[in-house]
Amino acid sequence: MKLIDRFVSRELIVNLLFAIFVLSLVLVVGNIFRKLLPLLVNHDVPVEYLVSFIAYVLPFSLIFTIPWGLLTAILLVFGRLSADNELVALRSNGVSVPRVCVSLALVALACTAISLWLNVQVAPAAQEKLRSSLYDLATRNPMALFGSDQVIDEFPGRKIYVGKKDGNKLENITVFEMNEQSLPVRVTLARTGMLEADLPNKRILMRLYDARYQQRDEKNPLDLRKIRDGISMAEGTLPISLDELYEKEKKRPSRSALSITQLVDQLKSANKRERSASRTELNKRFSFPFSCVAFALVGVPLGVTAHRRETTIGFLLSLVIAISYFLFVIIADTLRNNPKVHPELLVWFPNVLFIVLGAVLFVRLSKR
Repeated sequence: MKLIDRFVSRELIVNLLFAIFVLSLVLVVGNIFRKLLPLLVNHDVPVEYLVSFIAYVLPFSLIFTIPWGLLTAILLVFGRLSADNELVALRSNGVSVPRVCVSLALVALACTAISLWLNVQVAPAAQEKLRSSLYDLATRNPMALFGSDQVIDEFPGRKIYVGKKDGNKLENITVFEMNEQSLPVRVTLARTGMLEADLPNKRILMRLYDARYQQRDEKNPLDLRKIRDGISMAEGTLPISLDELYEKEKKRPSRSALSITQLVDQLKSANKRERSASRTELNKRFSFPFSCVAFALVGVPLGVTAHRRETTIGFLLSLVIAISYFLFVIIADTLRNNPKVHPELLVWFPNVLFIVLGAVLFVRLSKR
């Protein structure tokens, strides 16, 4: 029996690691293209920033890829065992299906524990680091935020267009200063400019040459007839605070970056919607790791029934099951601000559904 346990556990772990690697690679590369491609193409982003971005995204990706990878590994391993009639041989020698799955149960429990740790501690901390990564880039290498033929809108209250950038030298600069309604009230135009990093004072100094500015009507900034040309200057300095950039990033709502303690504190809020959203996030973090158990129960009978050894079939089947599971979580997350529908209970529904369905299918398989 130890030989069987070693064989099944080895096959599961090898396929699990392979599936996690492939799925994590897809998710991480997708995030890089979605969030970093403009910076990589048009800006001088240092390599260490890219590495740190991957390090922050990876834990959040793993909370999805570990359960999904486990499901894929189960479908592949038990599909091959069934296709090669190895399960039939084992059962003919008195080894039941539950006994074959002992090593699977240990692997599933280990995945559940790791997923719980990632959901509760690691992923929220990584998300918080990811949110402040733009500020970190600005403090280490402010020039990387500017690119040629780009509108820079990371700085609150300003939109800056740079026609051409060569090192820290700029050409054809337009700076829009925005009001609370995000409408331009002052426009500064400069033929050339130069960037300087004043890191001790946490700011960027934009030296402007051959510049002039236009003042718009504060009550009606869109009325171009009321534009007043201001003074022209041979040289001027526009200071840009990095603290404002940090405060902007800090104010962005990201409940997934909050710690368990912060979420519990929000349960005391007088706002029902905020309480419901925090309650849903708390339940999601504790319910999601148990998808490993649910996938383990439903994966064995489906893998045996599929009776296929092809890797493609296993991946496709895992994709259908995983999408069905994640769909309920997405719906609950969408409804998290609506306490009337109890979204905190809805996040547990796919676990209950798949565990019950898997238990029924597993019992039927054991009796065959």
